[in-house]
Formats: sequence, C-alpha cells, structure tokens
Amino acid sequence: MSSDIEVVIETFSDKSFAEAAVSLLASEKIQAWIRSDDAGGGLPNLGFARGVRVLVAPADEARARAILDGGAEASGA
Repeated sequence: MSSDIEVVIETFSDKSFAEAAVSLLASEKIQAWIRSDDAGGGLPNLGFARGVRVLVAPADEARARAILDGGAEASGA
C-alpha cells in the first residue's frame, strides 16, 4: 500500500504488543494492521531489530494516536 492510504502510528519491538494495539483500535471501530519485516514470520527476532509497525488510514490517525496514548477524549470522538 502507498503512504497515501496508510499512516504508521506506532512502532513496537514485539509483535504481541502490536497485536494488542490493533485489538484495542478494533474495539474502538478503527481498522488497523501490522507491517513487519520478519521474513514472513520465519525470523521473528527481526521485529525487535527493525520494529513492528501499526498502521491506520490517514482519516483515523488522530483518534488512533489518542487511543494508544490513553487519551480520555478518544472514546467520545
């Protein structure tokens, strides 16, 4: 996907943290996905070195960042 339709909102060192973030965003009706260069899951330690990114659509960026930052205003948006 091109950067016009996705925005990296957070980078984690572990895929499980990224999955938790995606789950939290999904509970708030925000579609998010993970991008990681880990050789298709074959080399999971690459995520630690290169980071596991959580992406959303640009229209959801501000709200998603607020949710992940624990902002109280995020739930009412």
